[in-house]
Amino acid sequence: MAGFSDAFADYLASERGLSPTTIATYVAEARAFEAFLARCDRAAIEAEVQDVEDYLAERRVSRIDPRTLAKTASAIRAFYAFLVLEGTMEANPARLVDPQRSSMRIPRYLPAEDIEKLLDACDPAEPLGIRDRALFELVYSCGLRVSEAAALTVDRVSLGEAVLRVLGKGSRERMVPLGERAVREIRKYLTEVRPSLCSRRPADELFLGRGGKKLSRKTVWKTFRRLADVAGIDGKVHSLRHSFATHLLQGGADLRSVQELLGHADIGTTQIYTHVSQDVLRKTHAEFHPRGGQPKAGRRDDDSRPAKRGGESRGAPGQERR
Repeated sequence: MAGFSDAFADYLASERGLSPTTIATYVAEARAFEAFLARCDRAAIEAEVQDVEDYLAERRVSRIDPRTLAKTASAIRAFYAFLVLEGTMEANPARLVDPQRSSMRIPRYLPAEDIEKLLDACDPAEPLGIRDRALFELVYSCGLRVSEAAALTVDRVSLGEAVLRVLGKGSRERMVPLGERAVREIRKYLTEVRPSLCSRRPADELFLGRGGKKLSRKTVWKTFRRLADVAGIDGKVHSLRHSFATHLLQGGADLRSVQELLGHADIGTTQIYTHVSQDVLRKTHAEFHPRGGQPKAGRRDDDSRPAKRGGESRGAPGQERR
């Protein structure tokens, strides 16, 4: 892949809109695949479907995490999509290869009552307690990543319109509605706490630490763990984002809307949350499908029609319909 690295990285950034971290991972994975091909005396442009399958099988035998294996396959597909676009390859040998992500991990989420316990653990008598309540209310009610919350600037928050402009992965911007509670908590923080935190130095970031410095992700993680211990709940700060998606789906939101709110480039990423909506799906099926659940009053299924007089029922064995 020598000579292709920079061009491939530019393609991932401009055409795919991937983050610098993901780009570095994809380039490294493509190089590793090229090294595998070199051991087989093959060049990258000579690769076939079987080569990709053999490489993934080799990685699978080494007991790598299934999600890492899936990312490896995605990186190889992206690399060959780039080569096809450049005219170096006629077809993408990795296009139809399935990494068999059968053991994908289910995201852990918190029930609504645990989130209330977490927010109640923030001390309203302390300025940083008011900040923390606003911070974690926002992360949960808007489904933010920790990095997005830490980087959020004041000018991207519109309390009047009740909306956030969030800059996510790959510098993709999305609009996320603000709920009433989030608006109330942020307004309280902006009015009572933030002015004193940034009195020593001007700052653009919404959430500040002592001395007016921008909150780091590490500080957010440590603060969450402390509050979780006080509240007696088990979870991580990213569980709030998982809870956001889970509670939306449980409430009946469609997957495409959840994808937009989370800022996922691929709806396949959002589908990991569909496990939580099975109860909703069952209720929907029972309510709206003619064969769903128990027959409703006034609805007759074929099997629920009353028997004819004289004990004859439709389709009874040994009897003919007249």
